[in-house]
Amino acid sequence: MSASETATPSRPPVVILCGGRGTRLQEHTAAIPKPLVEIGGRPIVWHVIQLYAVQGFRRFVLATGYKGELIERFVAECSWPDGVSVECADTGLKTPTGGRIKLLADRLAGEERFCATYSDGVADIDLDALLRFHANHGALASMTVVRPELQFGVTELDDADGRVLGFREKPRSEHWINGGFFCLQRDALRYLEPDSVFERAPLERLAAESQLRAYRHEGFWECMDTYKDAVALNDLWASGQAPWRLWES
Repeated sequence: MSASETATPSRPPVVILCGGRGTRLQEHTAAIPKPLVEIGGRPIVWHVIQLYAVQGFRRFVLATGYKGELIERFVAECSWPDGVSVECADTGLKTPTGGRIKLLADRLAGEERFCATYSDGVADIDLDALLRFHANHGALASMTVVRPELQFGVTELDDADGRVLGFREKPRSEHWINGGFFCLQRDALRYLEPDSVFERAPLERLAAESQLRAYRHEGFWECMDTYKDAVALNDLWASGQAPWRLWES
């Protein structure tokens, strides 16, 4: 393998989708937007920025919407690592995910590529490896895929007579799902419209045209989708065993 194949490309800007209402976290989001729900005393969007920043990323654009003024206030008052720039862009209250990214086209002017992610997912992902993967395959988009733990334990059965053979506590799914850490060439913006849901037509079209590749992440990944998820992430943080805490490993 040549040096060009192993070198990590320069780190592009990161778009973080922060505009949704977080309706399944109503215990928190009636008063604050989902990105500001705290894990270990810090908003989860802070954790997302930190896991990129510790791996050398320096520019972040937060696509805000619901209660975006609270996110802007947090960004302005927070002390970010040296060299890190965090800016907010109001992308509307009801704009879908693809539309939010499309609205940031001017802020991404001059950039050959950019990363995109959600404000509610954390992982011990190797972002350098993701960038190298993206640079080497030549397609317009890379999507990190993960195999999440199932919510419930499973019962293993004998197909012939229905005997219970054993149990497995919350095994990993056999299927890969969208893990939310993307790398996109600028030309991928052509696949987006103001009313696009990023995870639907744009990704489906990229896949149909062989312009989407999957980067498999086998390590820790968790999305804070419900109150139960928030409790679990807070418990991990309190235990000192939070796998995404790469900035202190």
